[in-house]
Amino acid sequence: MLSVAAVASQFPGFSRWAYAEEVQTAPRPAAYKPQFFSSAEYGLLDRLTEMIIPRDETPGARDAGVSEFIDFMVAHDPDIQQPFRSGLRSLQEGNLSPERLLAAPFFKLLRRYTVMGFYTTRIGLEQLDFPGLKMYSKSPGCPHTNDREHKHLQVLPSRDQRERS
Repeated sequence: MLSVAAVASQFPGFSRWAYAEEVQTAPRPAAYKPQFFSSAEYGLLDRLTEMIIPRDETPGARDAGVSEFIDFMVAHDPDIQQPFRSGLRSLQEGNLSPERLLAAPFFKLLRRYTVMGFYTTRIGLEQLDFPGLKMYSKSPGCPHTNDREHKHLQVLPSRDQRERS
């Protein structure tokens, strides 16, 4: 999934969604232009992703631009185009009860892509307190030094110890 998100990060048309490792070099468009969904479908998709990961005291799916990510992914994957389009159409026509919606394959697919889109962004990884986003002046080392699983590992001298010898 990370490799798919990394490929998506090369698309210059995103206005909000940005892969966590991305370095912003070019200006972003003011508004995202959907590639696959109609305006109405895209608006519904944006509302649904925000319901799955809502904004509370932390940013939600809308803040992270998850609907942009999903639109991009659906536009480039014919295998998921029909399930997304028919699922959104069913919701627009109102012929799914909340219970049926939650059990529908469409909702499972929507939830999967919402989570993937959200947690591949800096916003999502910051909420997970992902250590890869932090800069350390010194490596924190393994916190499980007394774990018998680690007893076989060779302990290397620190840089200070190597410089003193």
